[in-house]
Amino acid sequence: MKRSRKLLRRGLPALGVMGALLAGTVSGAGASSHREAPLITEDPVADLTDVYAFVSPDDASKVTLIANVVPFESPAGGPNFYKFGDDVLYQLNVSNDGDPQAELQFQFRFTTTYANPATFLYNTGQVTSVNDNDLNVRQTYSVTEVNTATGKSTTLGKNLPVPPVNIGPRSTPSYEANLGSAGVKSLGGGMKVFAGPRDDPFFVDLGSIFDLGGLRPFNPAHLIPLPAAPGKDYVAGYNVHSIAIQVPKSALTKGDEKTVGVWATTYRRAQRVLSSNKPGVLSHKGYWVQVARLGMPLVNEVVIPVGQKDKFNGSEPANDGQFAASVLKPELANLIPVLYPGVKVPTNVDAGLGLGGREDIATIFLTGIPGVNKPAGVVPSEMLRLNTSTASGFPNGRLLTDDVTDTEIRALAGATAFTPAFNISPNKDLGDGVNANDQPFTGSFPYLAAPASGYGS
Repeated sequence: MKRSRKLLRRGLPALGVMGALLAGTVSGAGASSHREAPLITEDPVADLTDVYAFVSPDDASKVTLIANVVPFESPAGGPNFYKFGDDVLYQLNVSNDGDPQAELQFQFRFTTTYANPATFLYNTGQVTSVNDNDLNVRQTYSVTEVNTATGKSTTLGKNLPVPPVNIGPRSTPSYEANLGSAGVKSLGGGMKVFAGPRDDPFFVDLGSIFDLGGLRPFNPAHLIPLPAAPGKDYVAGYNVHSIAIQVPKSALTKGDEKTVGVWATTYRRAQRVLSSNKPGVLSHKGYWVQVARLGMPLVNEVVIPVGQKDKFNGSEPANDGQFAASVLKPELANLIPVLYPGVKVPTNVDAGLGLGGREDIATIFLTGIPGVNKPAGVVPSEMLRLNTSTASGFPNGRLLTDDVTDTEIRALAGATAFTPAFNISPNKDLGDGVNANDQPFTGSFPYLAAPASGYGS
């Protein structure tokens, strides 16, 4: 017992990090970052949960980019149901030349109006269209493309409707046919866009993972053993608010370079002021300040120490060198053999970067893999890299179906082509036992499943 306590004490500083990795990492090359840093946990409408980038399955000439916000969104959260923040700037960033700057930015701004501010009701009757007179709380948005190389800013769409939340069969009957599908809009130039509530596509056994890094199928092998059990999806039944845009490959890529780097950011004004003379009035002033950032997994979730997580959320990829040491010596990887005695993981992997430490992890998350998704002249920086000329899927972009948790656990355990000596059982078998989303994805843009209803949650 004393030995167990000593091992646990030695491992405890990283246990929260391990839970974050398993609850919020990738396997299709994206990230799940539900509540990944202290400050952003207090600001859910600006909190990015996942980023996806993939070649569109029903149109191989286009790429779909998705950013989700509002973690653990309860479908029954009325009467003030969840929505996008009117005071938040949402942005999808694309680097198309291997550098750590965005050459293209897609910006989304939202506006909320009330048809009848004299009632507390979200809707005053059945809502069967996005323009229904019985829909009291309405959101619209604009989409702007910024080409940072030329300085040109183009409004792609404005006054676009956000579908309301899925309240239930009385309020929002035939939700997807009447409301959800109405959120898909064409922007011209072969682009499509959607913004609105969707089922959270992430899947993971949070209940077990946050209990000292447990993996139910491997419970007997844990330092504190329990009977083996199937995994449970603790994100099932929750919604998110999704921003999705479909863009022709030719509009994203540059010259002969077919790999793009993708990440999402959210911003707030520098000052938020509550007026004592005007109770209930909140004003926003000053320049835009980045409050959240999400691209590839593992970096802020499980590599950056808690004292620097907020700093990382506000940083730019160009400044990622300051965090490199944590990537090359990931604390979480060293915790795996502590929690699962007998599992050996690599500590030094030479991937040709000349940096030392876990260069395999640095390659996957900071440069892209040679011959897969590493752009020419790449500058190491954290972003989701997608080679648009080949099939999507980890480590090339992120698909909605990718089992992000299992893939990341195994990568940290060394079960990749970089370290064949560790790509064996049990390393290559590790996982939480949750292998798919609770709802099936669709075959057309934006591909995400319809949001769960409040009545049925």
